[in-house]
Amino acid sequence: MTDMWSTVAAERGALADDLAGLTDDQWATKSLCQNWSVAQTVAHMTSTGTLTPGGFFGAFLRSGFSFDKFANAQIAKHVGADRSETLANFRAIQGSTTSPPGPKLSWLGEAIVHAEDVRRPLGITHTYDAEAVRQVADFYKGSNALIGTKSRIAGLALKATDTDWAHGEGAAVEGPMISLLMAMTGRVSATAELTGPGASRLGGS
Repeated sequence: MTDMWSTVAAERGALADDLAGLTDDQWATKSLCQNWSVAQTVAHMTSTGTLTPGGFFGAFLRSGFSFDKFANAQIAKHVGADRSETLANFRAIQGSTTSPPGPKLSWLGEAIVHAEDVRRPLGITHTYDAEAVRQVADFYKGSNALIGTKSRIAGLALKATDTDWAHGEGAAVEGPMISLLMAMTGRVSATAELTGPGASRLGGS
């Protein structure tokens, strides 16, 4: 997993650099993740880099086994008193290989998908490592855990137009790999960047 964690660190660092010049209003912008702001999403990413399996289970128990309560408590812990502190907290975990329990590729997925959750509403573009995005898509395509990707893409033939990646059979959906990944993980706005008869189905319409 050395290469994976190197990629995670690189993506965290790149996102931190993008965040450095943001205003308070930009930090308060709604991200693509649930109802969280940019600041809250970044704090959520920070929590991932600080939680050990034991720490996760203890915090989850204290939340009454409610994922929403657990996640919101972790955000409150890491969000910082102002944007500078929130960013400093995030930079502090850039090279961390600590993580909650779960498949290791899910943390690469978080580093890429949540970074896009933050960047897209702010109009910030970033070029991700193509192989890393493919690995994350391959991880999510067979899983329904938490975000339901496997069910969401059932009956669709997904094909990337900018790299060698395809999956599934059925109504065609084509577009950039990062757009496919975002749509696969439930970011409906990303379907506007996709074409094919299956694109509207992936968007939930």
